Amino acid sequence: MKEIIINYNNHKSDIVVLENGRIVEKYQEYDNNKTIEGNIYLGQVINVLPGMGAAFVDIGEEKNAFLHIKDVLPKASEITGNKNEKIGKSDIKKYVKVGMPIIVQVKKDKNETKGARISTDLNIAGKYIALVPNSKFITVSSKLEDKQEITRLKQIVKNNSSNENGFIIRTAAQNKTKQELIKDINNVENIYNNIKKKATKYKEANLIPQKLYEAGGIANKVLLGLIDNTDKITVNNENTYNFICEEYIGAKEILKLDTEKNLITEDITNQIEKLKNRKIWLNCGGFITIDKTEALTAIDVNTGKYTGKESLEKTVLKVNEEATIEIAKQIKARDIGGILIIDYIDMEEKEDENKIVDLLKRELKKDRAKTQVVGFTPLHLLEMTRKHLCSN
Repeated sequence: MKEIIINYNNHKSDIVVLENGRIVEKYQEYDNNKTIEGNIYLGQVINVLPGMGAAFVDIGEEKNAFLHIKDVLPKASEITGNKNEKIGKSDIKKYVKVGMPIIVQVKKDKNETKGARISTDLNIAGKYIALVPNSKFITVSSKLEDKQEITRLKQIVKNNSSNENGFIIRTAAQNKTKQELIKDINNVENIYNNIKKKATKYKEANLIPQKLYEAGGIANKVLLGLIDNTDKITVNNENTYNFICEEYIGAKEILKLDTEKNLITEDITNQIEKLKNRKIWLNCGGFITIDKTEALTAIDVNTGKYTGKESLEKTVLKVNEEATIEIAKQIKARDIGGILIIDYIDMEEKEDENKIVDLLKRELKKDRAKTQVVGFTPLHLLEMTRKHLCSN
């Protein structure tokens, strides 16, 4: 059973996703520090720094937002974007000038020391379809593998959308009816048309900066990706309840409002506290440690109390396999993003390393976040990346 709990208390929202009573995702948002990730703004360029390949844009927040050249350049590939492009010689002054109005989307939230990271590459997410303005491609989530289903989905989007924009077919679109998909296409196109109308109006009135679109915060981001596969949603705040009823028609069947109590039980609190632990024990007796730094997250695997009953190689593989399953669960539950380096117990055989890579990829398919497993480095450290789903 999958359940979403949205508990509001002391100007703070706790969003917890449970599967059979165990936490699989957990987020937190304060009233005075709500996430702006996903919001779209009509901003104004304040200054341009060619030496950094960047510009700073006033979007109406306390700190100006940061726009990098790679988030301005037209995407070279529908799959990798500008990731593999050499952009060092690109001149940002060709694309932005001081004082010019610019429509941008927040890609990374602001923090205590830095303004938000923004991009001119917009993405308007629906339940099943995401609209990518001014693109021509229709692509699908890498987690969709059925070729026949991919063909069906692409054909539906192609035949029932405008040819002015691109679309990304999300994992949740799998096996949805044509009617459901068309409804979602119309929804994201209407949102984008409204954004354009607002931008034109504010430009003409010289009312800049302005917010053009609000993504709905962390709770909405969680619901957007999970509501179709959720058995129960419990909230204790009437405003949240009304928002879900308005935004998600049909959700009333699984939605419950309980304003009489704190929904975060003692068991859930204990699970949340365990997610803060540096050391996580494995059933076999081994353990992993998780250390977050400014640049990356380092995860170390140890045999701990496990001595095994067969050869050293099989003992090592057993611990590494169990650690891999737990690591996938932990990075999802903690919403760890960025570069991750995993220091497994050294394996003698290349075949065993390949088994670990394949297992990790399979386990990460259960994660809604975008992940990339690079593989083992020459130092036998496994390198991977994960894009966090929500800011905490």
